[in-house]
Amino acid sequence: MNLPAIKAIYFNEMRRTGNTLLQSIASPVISTALYFVVFGAAIGSRIQNIDNVPYGVFIVPGLMMLSLLTQSISNASFGIFFPKFTGTIYEIMSAPISYLEIVIGFVGAAATKSFIIGTIILITANFFVDLEIAHPFWMMAFFILTCISFSLFGFIIGLWADNFEKLQLIPLLVITPLVFLGGSFYSVDMLPEFWQKVTLFNPVLYLISGFRWSFFEVSDVSVGISLLMILAFLAACLGMVWWMFKTGYKLKN
Repeated sequence: MNLPAIKAIYFNEMRRTGNTLLQSIASPVISTALYFVVFGAAIGSRIQNIDNVPYGVFIVPGLMMLSLLTQSISNASFGIFFPKFTGTIYEIMSAPISYLEIVIGFVGAAATKSFIIGTIILITANFFVDLEIAHPFWMMAFFILTCISFSLFGFIIGLWADNFEKLQLIPLLVITPLVFLGGSFYSVDMLPEFWQKVTLFNPVLYLISGFRWSFFEVSDVSVGISLLMILAFLAACLGMVWWMFKTGYKLKN
């Protein structure tokens, strides 16, 4: 394992975050605060408790998951796309470093950024609501697995994208709608029976449900299924990254 090479990629990506601190850290935190003001205070005051959890508290896991998914994908996709766009990716690939070490460096940095942002959002939430975590270990497990899985997914998008428009296509048109329709701000039980069944086909539902259970012991689906789904997604992303590097997909030309 070429640890110096991994550290070089990792710290170079983390340094880029420091240069864009306002965009990387402050922007998602401010957005989350606005969500609390609008949904937690303005709308939450008119909504009864959901599963005996105050609405302002109930939306915290959903807001965290929204930021984790979007930031993990954004950080990882841009991190690998920019070297590809400038042509420096070929210098990295010709260096004495394996594909695994390249992935660890880029994905590790993206996951770390997302973890930091998620932690800051969790701290910010405590200024608006009284928040208690029923299962800290499982909360951290879902937290870390989500950061790693969707950073890998973002890495795949960065390799696949040919331009900046494609880079934003899936996060904006696929991931964000799935998060909003996956129970971020409501319980699936509040939907009509038909839409409850339709929502079960939304993979993000399982992530949010398991994450919310770790906070309040409240979930829309089985916690075991939620954990199985995120592990399956992680395995699928690992398989896709392996195939892309093995075949040189979007890398050889």
